[in-house]
Order: sequence, then structure tokens, then C-alpha cells
Amino acid sequence: MKGRAECRHSKAPDYKVGNLVFFSWSTFKPQRDAYIRRLNKIYENNLEKEKVEYHAGFARLVSTNTVEVTRPDGEKYTLSADNICIATGGRPTIPTEEQIPGAALGIDSDGFFDLEDQPKRVAVVGAGYIAVELAGVLHTLGSETHLIIRRDKVLRTFDPILQDTLTPWMEHTGVKLHKNSKVIKVEGEKGKTLTVHKDNGEKIEVDCVLWAIGRHANTENLGLEELQIQLDKKGDVVVDEFQNSNVKGITAIGDVQGKALLTPVAIAAGRRLSNRLFGPEKFKNDKLSYEDIPTVVFSHPTIGTVGLTEPEAREKYGDAVKVCESCFLHFIVRLSFPYPDKSSFRGLYFSMVDEDHKEPTVYKLIVVGEEEKVVGVHIIGQGSDEVLQGFAVAVKMGARKADLDDTVAIHPTSAEELVTLR
Repeated sequence: MKGRAECRHSKAPDYKVGNLVFFSWSTFKPQRDAYIRRLNKIYENNLEKEKVEYHAGFARLVSTNTVEVTRPDGEKYTLSADNICIATGGRPTIPTEEQIPGAALGIDSDGFFDLEDQPKRVAVVGAGYIAVELAGVLHTLGSETHLIIRRDKVLRTFDPILQDTLTPWMEHTGVKLHKNSKVIKVEGEKGKTLTVHKDNGEKIEVDCVLWAIGRHANTENLGLEELQIQLDKKGDVVVDEFQNSNVKGITAIGDVQGKALLTPVAIAAGRRLSNRLFGPEKFKNDKLSYEDIPTVVFSHPTIGTVGLTEPEAREKYGDAVKVCESCFLHFIVRLSFPYPDKSSFRGLYFSMVDEDHKEPTVYKLIVVGEEEKVVGVHIIGQGSDEVLQGFAVAVKMGARKADLDDTVAIHPTSAEELVTLR
């Protein structure tokens, strides 16, 4: 993600790059795969170091305290424990052939990592963060990239100011955005040209279709139904605030329980569960709060968000909500930007770059009540992924806007806007 940002900035005519290194998919892929294998090995080594028994196989619950394991060679055996934690994660969703004929000709976000060659033309279907990130990667690396979304903006669950900034900017940078569109059929043959049929009659010819329409929990074939473990209509395990299912002794953490599908969230929930089960008495009520979880989208430019969106805040607090914004917008974004400028700034990084390459930067605080408690921070612009973590701590601690105002700004930075907003 970082590398593709540098690729784009290196193309700015105001920067003279003497020895520009061109991207090679055939070089990049094995290096990336090796890095992922290294990460997997680190986790395996950590388990061994902590003397955790590791069993390779497919598991199925046969009672409330017994798991049957089927090894790759077919051998079966059982393991018993007082506590069983379901942490089987989730996987990308692909439409069925009944829903969209030819859907199986496409790949999902996992399949993206299996691509041996960079597609010259690709259609990414979806409007969420995975779709936005992968469309951005492929476009910046030179693929003709089509992003097909059902409505008129990307990232529909994020704060509107982020949607209204990123959507036109992606179009400006060259991503071919197909708004208010649905895929009704895919024709062709894998490895050859695919034809994507849209509901308005238009057709798109591409080399790859990438489905990024959501994820669902890995809860099939685990024996959950037989034990009457409650699942919601999406197939996620229903848990309480302590990660307990409706069956005593069986818990669930991570993507399998359908909330905040982020690796650090699963790790944090797992630590608290471990504290509660095996730690000292002081941890007996330890649990993870799912409020104010910081989230980053590795779009271009990056997005950081923590707390309530403006619509969520107004629904919860009504007229007690106050919004503070600061914006630097490229004229393309400004044409469709529905917010009055309350202040304007530009990141120093882009101060001497031609107008076409000056990325938008928008910072927004949502505060509530006479004390102006900060309940939401939403930022888009270079470095937002790094900026957000510290402000997430402030929100978690209940910071007021006065606390930010009382903080000495770091100049010249974009982040100083968050402590100088009026």
C-alpha cells in the first residue's frame, strides 16, 4: 500500500526521479509470498515457544467439551477441555451461480494473492474497504481498473465526509467508477477475456473479475447446529459481552462472531478471554469494548476513523452534536463536495507539487455537549494511518475538544489541524 503511494507521487512532474525503479509483478509476488510464509512461521514458533499443542486437521464439536479432529491423512481422534473457543475466522463471499451466472469465473480477495500475472484489465465489484484498497493497488500499478458499486459512493458505512472526498478523487486519478450498477452475468473463460454484463445493459471486457462484496463466518461443518449453538441470520456465532455463546463453556472470538472484523480486535478479545479463564482474580470481569475501535483504510490517500460517524452521533445525541472540519480539496473533489469550508489548509508534502497531484486532505472532529467530548475523529490524507493511533487513545480516554486545543501543535504537519480546529 505504501509502495503504490510512492509510485503515484514519483509521477508528479515537479519531482525529478533519476533512477525510477519500475514495478515487476513477477519479482514482487514471490517476495510477498515469502514474507507471508515468514509471518505464518513466526506464529507457529510462538505457539511452540509457549508450549501450546498444535494439531493440524479439521475440527468438529461432538459435545460441549469434546472436539473431533480429522487429520489430512483421514485419521480421527478427539480432544476434551472444559472450555472450547471457536476462532475459525471468516472468508470472502462470492455470489452463487444462481445469483449471478458466471460468478465462479471471478476471484475473491484471497485469489488476488494467487495471481501469477498482473491483469491488464480488472473489474473489482464492491464498495467496501477491501474493494477500495485492491482497486487502488491494481490501478496504481498500471492495470485498467473498473470499480463497480451498487450506489453512488464508496465506503457507505463510513462518515459521509470520507465518502464524499474519496469517491471523486478515485475517479480523478483514473479508476473507472461504475455507480448505481449491478453485475448480472459474467461470460468467458478463465485465463481469457471475460465480459461483465451490468444491469443497465452495458458490458465491460476485462481479464479478471474480483469480488469484494463482503465476508462471512466459517461456521459450516463445525457441529454447531447439533449442539444448538445460536447463530444469527448471517451465520455468525451470537455471543455476549464476554464472548460467551449460549452454550456454557463455548466461546467465540474474531471474525466468526461478526463484529469489527479486524486482526487486532481478535487478538485483543483473545487476550481478555485468556485473562478471564486463566488469570488472577483481578481479571475475572475482563472484556473487550467494541466501542471506539480505530480503523484504517489503505486507500489513496489513506483514511483513519475512530468513534461515531456524524449520522450516528446525531441519532444518539441530537442537537448536542457539534462538528469541526478542516479541508484542503483538489478542485475535482470540490465540485461535488457538499460541505461549506470551515477552514482550509494543505499538507506541506504537496506544497510544491502541481495541482493535479495535490491530494485531498480532510480532518473532522465530532464533539458532544457543553464539555465538547470528542466522540468521533475522521481523517483522510497522507499519513492518516499513522496519525490516527494517538488520537484513538485520546478518544478512548474521553478527551474533550479543550484538551486538544490545549495541546501544542507540531508544525509544519497536517496533523496539527486536529489541535487547532475551531
